[in-house]
Amino acid sequence: MSFTIPLGPYHPSLEEPFKLEVKCQGEIVQDATMHIKFNFRGVEWLAQRRNYSQTVALVERMCGICSNLHTLTFCRAVEQLAGLSVPTRAQYIRVIIAELERLTSHALWAGVAAEIIGFQTVFMTCLGLRERLMDILEIISGNRIHKGMNCIGGVNREISNPETVLDIVRWIRQQVEEKVIPIFATDRTIRARCIGIGVLTKETAIDWGVVGPTARASGVSTDIRRSAAYAAYDQLEFKVPVETSGDVFSRVVVRLLEMVESCRMIEQAFKQMPPGPIRGPKFVEVPPGETVVRSEAPRGEVFYYVASDGSDVPMRVKIRTPSLVNMPAVRLMVLGANLADVPLINASIDPCYSCTCK
Repeated sequence: MSFTIPLGPYHPSLEEPFKLEVKCQGEIVQDATMHIKFNFRGVEWLAQRRNYSQTVALVERMCGICSNLHTLTFCRAVEQLAGLSVPTRAQYIRVIIAELERLTSHALWAGVAAEIIGFQTVFMTCLGLRERLMDILEIISGNRIHKGMNCIGGVNREISNPETVLDIVRWIRQQVEEKVIPIFATDRTIRARCIGIGVLTKETAIDWGVVGPTARASGVSTDIRRSAAYAAYDQLEFKVPVETSGDVFSRVVVRLLEMVESCRMIEQAFKQMPPGPIRGPKFVEVPPGETVVRSEAPRGEVFYYVASDGSDVPMRVKIRTPSLVNMPAVRLMVLGANLADVPLINASIDPCYSCTCK
């Protein structure tokens, strides 16, 4: 017997407004349709009615998980238009905050995945790691979510207690390597729920323009931090984890290995960071022109297009987030899957609907 089952617009695994409508033959998914854009927040519309400094604060509210990446990308776009050179120390601080944000995002995702599987112990372990990471961000910026670190021309704050931050980062790396990765890699329940589930082949990932860890889990080795390096990434040594199976398990492995690399990058950045100023001039004139800037968010490539008419208000701001291009691929991942695996398959791309409903 065939059934059509609506999952959403408030999803059983992720309380966000989207709808995945699946057609099942018994318990097996035969077809699926994705419906998004239930919310419209008008961020781009508002950005074209605020001055550049106000827009920095606005785009930080795009998302509570990757807020820093949005301000970083917008500031880089304005800096390119204005021909600003960002101080070297500020570039390293930008890398540190970006990688701390990546760690908090991946730790949260690993916890959510464990919760969906029903592994409460791992859920609490991952959320405990995330709390320590949030403590670091609060130590540096005074805030746990919206850090307010980036400004046009540099950063707003110094990192005044690097040893405290480094001690926690080293502890996080040890916990990930010695506890989290071994559990996810060897536990029979996790392996049974993840291996061979929600497969997205390399060819399909390329055809559908998938980005970030979701693409790298399917063998597509794209990472903006390496292919179009920005900030101080070209001065750091790091690996880009790539898996080839394209299933839920591969997406788990890629993110956990990325956490280890993020810790390594933060340690390198502190070691190499030179003394000096952390921002350029306070008042910047933006000449007429247009530019495109890309950054590697925790979920993949963030794309900003900014156009200026020479005034202090952007003429056009266009934002494309990684979830917007990754979410349609869920339709392909669930085909042939058991209905009970659909929430986990959807969560495996780490979708962010806040960013998507801009």
